[in-house]
Amino acid sequence: MLTVAGVSRWFASGSETIWAVRDASFWAGSGEFVCVFGASGSGKSTLLNLIAGLDLPGAGTILVESTDVGRLNEDQRARLRLETVGVVFQDHNLVEEFTALENVALPLEVLGVGYREAVRQARAQLDRVGMAGLGGRLPGQLSGGQRQRVGIARALIGDRRVLLADEPTGALDSKNSRALFELLGDLRDQGTLVLVCSHDPMCREFADSVYEMVDGQVIQRAPMVEETS
Repeated sequence: MLTVAGVSRWFASGSETIWAVRDASFWAGSGEFVCVFGASGSGKSTLLNLIAGLDLPGAGTILVESTDVGRLNEDQRARLRLETVGVVFQDHNLVEEFTALENVALPLEVLGVGYREAVRQARAQLDRVGMAGLGGRLPGQLSGGQRQRVGIARALIGDRRVLLADEPTGALDSKNSRALFELLGDLRDQGTLVLVCSHDPMCREFADSVYEMVDGQVIQRAPMVEETS
């Protein structure tokens, strides 16, 4: 489902080369929860952006369902995010003037799906993330945890099979963080590949595979349940 092979991304700053991601390699399959943790500035967000096609690697290969992300043009990468890879950020990025239902339906409408079908699928996704009956509310009428759930529903609509989340619990308290990780675990159990970049240690409790990023390098670690057993 996802292969990251020898991926590097660097930036020039004067005469200095800054490595955001350096020779990262790992593999993940469908129905797997991957946690990538590390300090701020370690390269987590850059790695997620590379997988999502929001940025391009300077070296290496990223395959999503055998599609080489680095070989796609900008329009093709945008379509990959609409059809296969959903992205959730710490700031949910919901359209404030749209209801939750309208926000979730939006990606399908961009793809040309009719309004009625888009709304039907949006309701199903909101039900899936525990937001049944709240589709008519605007983002400002929802709690932080509820807004993140709407963001997840929007990232999954259209049967996207890969969910990338960048610090999804960064603005949540511990109770809502646990509830969100439990939801991500449920989505994993339903066959979605879930990859979370987070400094929240709770992420490791739910993950099948754990990687630490240190100065742009990816180092495999044992899941928390294995370390404490």
